[in-house]
Amino acid sequence: MSITKKATVLAVGLGLVTLSACGSSSDEGKGSGDSKTVTLVSHDSWAASKDVIAAFEKSSGYKVRLLEDGDAGQAVNKAVLTKDNPQGDVFFGVDNTLLSRALDNGLFQPYEAKGLDRVDARYRADGDKHRVTPVDYGDICVNYDKAYFSQHKLTPPDSFDDLTKPEYKNLLVTENAGTSSPGLGFLLGTAAAYGDDGWQDYWKKLKDNGVKVVDGWEQAYNEEFSGSAGGKKAKGDRPLVVSYASSPPVEVIYADPKPDTAPTGVATGTCFRQVEFAGLLSNAKNPEGGKALIDFLISRQFQEDMPLNMFVHPVAGDAKLPAEFTAYAPEVKAPRTMDPAKIADNRDQWVKSWTSLVLK
Repeated sequence: MSITKKATVLAVGLGLVTLSACGSSSDEGKGSGDSKTVTLVSHDSWAASKDVIAAFEKSSGYKVRLLEDGDAGQAVNKAVLTKDNPQGDVFFGVDNTLLSRALDNGLFQPYEAKGLDRVDARYRADGDKHRVTPVDYGDICVNYDKAYFSQHKLTPPDSFDDLTKPEYKNLLVTENAGTSSPGLGFLLGTAAAYGDDGWQDYWKKLKDNGVKVVDGWEQAYNEEFSGSAGGKKAKGDRPLVVSYASSPPVEVIYADPKPDTAPTGVATGTCFRQVEFAGLLSNAKNPEGGKALIDFLISRQFQEDMPLNMFVHPVAGDAKLPAEFTAYAPEVKAPRTMDPAKIADNRDQWVKSWTSLVLK
């Protein structure tokens, strides 16, 4: 998000936004052990304003180097495999759907960030151990192509149940729950909605109703989805896609000319909340620089910079959302959530069962 950013992803996986103030994966190997350089390892959806990064570098004395390592799942897996000799000092982008994997493998060392008291307690998933610091949150939701539903005189779906109805047959594309953070979040949303004993029956209905599964968000949103700018160019034919509640503002802010209203909408009854965290990597070569960077990630300056760069919500209570963000992103009042401990206990088996049920 996270999933965000994410978000993810979470984040939101925007190919439209790039970061040039920091380094990139092409810098790998540079600055290793350099006390004046702090290396941030992240998924590919990281983005920040040049002047904001420059402000941190000036105030802290550290030069930021960025290493992007694929989507959230790939980045976490690689970080776990390299934990004894980490690629960087701070990892950003592990979300609540994957958090237990990182913590159980000892990916992070404890650090209580300065300013953590400004962060809403409901986003702190590690108690008083402080192995990770919440940075942002977003809601994984089904998005719809307004033009398609208007042209077909069809009411857009608004709930998980709606998606199984005949009128929405062959309209939905989602991401693989085993390879994609939003795909996994959508699976967890259905598990939260229908329970341990009901989610598989729901997915049988969804499969019978023609759901299409692709590997990741980029393909789903920018190739298959008819409502996005990328999907229109790629002649995507699916008017429903699993994305984020914050995706509609992107379709306005980066359009030329800008429309008065977002061309896409959000089925707010299908949302699952994703929280993204940052952590100081175990065996980090520059732990002091890493601590300074984590402090900065929850500073008001960075928190207010995130919404129009990574299209996620800040977790700091004193951070204000920009008008462009709030104007086009709907408020999700009752997203599905799940205790990270329950995710840890069930995630792998759920993904295995989902794979057998949906992909075979």
